[in-house]
Amino acid sequence: MLADLTAGAVEDAEARAAGRPLADVERAALAQEPARDALSALAPADRVKIIAEVKRASPSRGHLAEIPNPALQAARYEQGGASAISVLTEGRRFNGSLADLEAVRARVELPVLRKDFIATPYQVLEARASGADLVLLIVAALEQPLLQELHALVLELGMTPLVETHSRDEVLRAADLGAALIGVNARDLSTFELDRDLFGRLHDDLPRDAIKIAESAVLTPDDVAHYRAAGADVVLIGEALVTSDPVTTLHAFLEAGANDASSERSTST
Repeated sequence: MLADLTAGAVEDAEARAAGRPLADVERAALAQEPARDALSALAPADRVKIIAEVKRASPSRGHLAEIPNPALQAARYEQGGASAISVLTEGRRFNGSLADLEAVRARVELPVLRKDFIATPYQVLEARASGADLVLLIVAALEQPLLQELHALVLELGMTPLVETHSRDEVLRAADLGAALIGVNARDLSTFELDRDLFGRLHDDLPRDAIKIAESAVLTPDDVAHYRAAGADVVLIGEALVTSDPVTTLHAFLEAGANDASSERSTST
């Protein structure tokens, strides 16, 4: 599944490149205002922080929400206390687009993540040209030399890479990059099975100074509390926010994560 999603995203990017050459995208990327400081926005604090996701659909869950106005959805996330916004830009299975990202960037003051299956420099430049402050890089989808190349390009453009992992080996590969922002996805992108306890098992393998993000398997405040107790600095949430009132739901999630992760983890262990 991950290989198919990545191949489809690259094919779609190549189709866009036929109408908008790399040089044009690069000029647009370099003309953008500087990216917002995502590391400061997501830095560890005495409460969990949330990346709230604009997400219409997924391969595992199918249709989730129409979201006719992604900018308004993001504004409600900002109102509810989110620290950053994630925007799905993959079109085939997630029904997203770069236009969604651009609309969100124009509406909110928070850092914005381009969440897609990124495997080419063109896609990274597109992200910056569309106003992204962060770019998702999925370790399982990329060989280490390409991962290093894309990680370096994201940094060169002033953005922050969110390096996503799903195993100890992938965590070590992220650490070798010097990644400052590392996510652990509870969903195996090869099988799409969920394991909410994966973050806790991998926590001690994550670099001490990296910002630690728990992704997926968040539907209730208890899930946020679970991740916070396991040591998460940040939780990325999509489905639960697009299928409910996002402001009310965010308040409940933030309240559930209103504790010191280090003391909570020592108590739980």
